[in-house]
Amino acid sequence: MTGGLLLGGAVAVLVANVLPAHNPSTGFVDPPPDKIVINVATVNGSGCPAGTAAVAVSEDNTAFTVTYSDYLAQAGGNSDPTAFRKNCQLNLIVHVPQGFTYAIASADYRGFASLQPGATAIQRASYYFQGSSQTAFINHPFSGAYNDNWQATDVTDWAQLVWAPCGVQRNFNINTEIRVNAGTSAPGRVSFMTMDSTDGDINTVYHMAWKECPGK
Repeated sequence: MTGGLLLGGAVAVLVANVLPAHNPSTGFVDPPPDKIVINVATVNGSGCPAGTAAVAVSEDNTAFTVTYSDYLAQAGGNSDPTAFRKNCQLNLIVHVPQGFTYAIASADYRGFASLQPGATAIQRASYYFQGSSQTAFINHPFSGAYNDNWQATDVTDWAQLVWAPCGVQRNFNINTEIRVNAGTSAPGRVSFMTMDSTDGDINTVYHMAWKECPGK
């Protein structure tokens, strides 16, 4: 999908946890008063076919939400051999008010999993700014028997936050992936994992930290 195209799918704007006001021990500042704007440059991957992902920014500018409607991996039974792994890479253009920069402080992922006894699954994600090194994947494993909604959270300590360069436009990349392994589950039994809530759309929330750029 190329830049400028609107992404389909239901958009859910969640009420995000408000990040702390300025604190000398953390460096956090209140979100800038001007609204941030996030445009999707590209969306690529087997977990986010064209028209099945969308991005929305919360009203308080402390978070943005990505929704999916066709992000499912499965294994076992008559599953397609390639269906065990699904991925999605979002390339976002984040327009930040002048004098501020941001980092992703935490990310909340939600979905549903049905894993047979002996089956396993994993949800993983990594983050990086264009032109910088990709961060290591953060992994969240799951094991069968399991048949319920799931949630995973990636949290970054303040000292390890990767900030957008001040005064330079750098696209922000988010790589996510889900994998399912039939393992020792009974032959013919299917296990699956989705980034997909009960109403058909998964809500992935990225909480943003803010700080003032030097010289502001």
